[in-house]
Amino acid sequence: MANLPINILYVDDEVHNLKAFQATFRRSFTIFLAESAEEALVILKQEDIHIIITDQRMPVMTGIEFLESILTDFPDPIRFLLTGYSDLNAVIDAINIGQVYLYATKPWSEEELKNNIIRAFEVFSLRKQNKLLIEQLSVVNGQLEFMLTQKLLS
Repeated sequence: MANLPINILYVDDEVHNLKAFQATFRRSFTIFLAESAEEALVILKQEDIHIIITDQRMPVMTGIEFLESILTDFPDPIRFLLTGYSDLNAVIDAINIGQVYLYATKPWSEEELKNNIIRAFEVFSLRKQNKLLIEQLSVVNGQLEFMLTQKLLS
């Protein structure tokens, strides 16, 4: 598979998980790594991130808290929550609070996670395309209203 233009931010306080993720997916995607929510925020401000994958259990701020904290400033990236623990409340919070697209458990299945990333990027691309079309439609509507006003005034 050729390299896709998919930028992924992976946030995890465990360095070996970051290295394993990068080693697994670096040939398929552009990977950005952060050991904390603070590091992730710096990357989000500097890079065009399409998909955010975060661990749930981290010191200072959980994955859900991190995702919730960036919703206003970074609403577009698709969000994944990756955790070694299954916790029904975390799943519910991830969906309701962090607007998580996918909740997955560690260890991940390489092929399954890769396929989910590709599908998530398709959703990201469609949302971006839809947003652009709405903006274009708004401009055209404005032009039509102006032309109609001019016609009515003459």
